[in-house]
Amino acid sequence: MDNALAITSLTFTHAVSGFTLSIPSLSLVRGEQMLLTAASGKGKSTLLALIAGLLDPAGGSVVIGGQNVHALAGAARDRFRGRHIGMIFQTLNLLRGFSAHENVLASLMFSDAKSANPQAHAAQLLTSLGISDQHRDVSTLSIGQQQRVAIARAVACKPDLVLADEPTSSLDPENALLAMDLIQQTCREQNAALLCVSHDPALKARFTRTQSLDIFTSPAQATQSPQVAALTS
Repeated sequence: MDNALAITSLTFTHAVSGFTLSIPSLSLVRGEQMLLTAASGKGKSTLLALIAGLLDPAGGSVVIGGQNVHALAGAARDRFRGRHIGMIFQTLNLLRGFSAHENVLASLMFSDAKSANPQAHAAQLLTSLGISDQHRDVSTLSIGQQQRVAIARAVACKPDLVLADEPTSSLDPENALLAMDLIQQTCREQNAALLCVSHDPALKARFTRTQSLDIFTSPAQATQSPQVAALTS
C-alpha cells in the first residue's frame, strides 16, 4: 500500500519555551485514519504545522505522497500543500464575504489540481455534504454547515492526506458527532489518509489507531509559534 505520510527522525525545539518534539517514525497509508491525543498546549498544532510545511523542523523528514515537504521552498511548497494536503482548522478559517461555492473553488485555484470543470466539481462536492444553498456568504451559515464547507474545501483537490486540528472543539455534542461522521466518511470515499489531533477522549472510540502525543514531547509546556497561533486564532 502507498504511504500517504512518512515521518522519520523529526525534531523541533521552540526557541522561547524550550518545548521539544521528537518523532522517530510515524506513517500512514492511503485511506488510513489515526487519532493523536494530547491536552491543549501540548504541541498538536505545532506537529500539524510541521507536517504541512508551515514550520521547518530542526531535523528529520516529512514525506507526503513520495515528496519530502521540507525539500521544497516558497511557492513550490505552497503549491504542493494545496494539491496534496487537506486541512481542517480548529476555527475553520473560511473566507468570510465569500460563498460556500467560492470557498471550495479557492482551494482548487490555489493548487495545481486539474479539474475539467471546477465549478461543477465544487458544486457536486458541496451537494454530497448536504449544502444546497451554495451561494450564500459562509458567515450566514450555521456552524454545522460551515464545518461541512470546511470539509469540502479540505478534500476538493483529492489530497493524499487530510489534517484535522481539533475539528469538534467549537461544536455542540450533536454537531460534533455529525462532523466526525462526515470527515471520516469523506476521507474514506476520497481514499485520503486522515490524521486527527484532539484533546477530546470521546473521539478515541472512532479510530482503530490512536496514540498519545505525550510520548513524542518534552515535559515543557508547548508555546505556540506565531505561525501556529495564526492557524488557531
